[in-house]
Amino acid sequence: MADLARTPRQIGTIIQRTRKKRGWTQSDLAARAGLRQATISTIETAETPAKLDTILAVLAALDLEFQIAPRSLGDNADIEDLF
Repeated sequence: MADLARTPRQIGTIIQRTRKKRGWTQSDLAARAGLRQATISTIETAETPAKLDTILAVLAALDLEFQIAPRSLGDNADIEDLF
């Protein structure tokens, strides 16, 4: 099942969850994405907005993709599963 993300925090949570499932540290992911570990931390915590190209590099390193779809009503369970 695809994860639904509508906020930077939810994107960060999905990235963090996927990274941990692979047993990678933030440094591991940063090396694979060509970024600094601090950048991964910032994305995962949504402390400051990340550039789209940075998010896309992280997603590519995790073998994930960014999709655009019509906004759905969603389900409370879908959103709560992210936290």
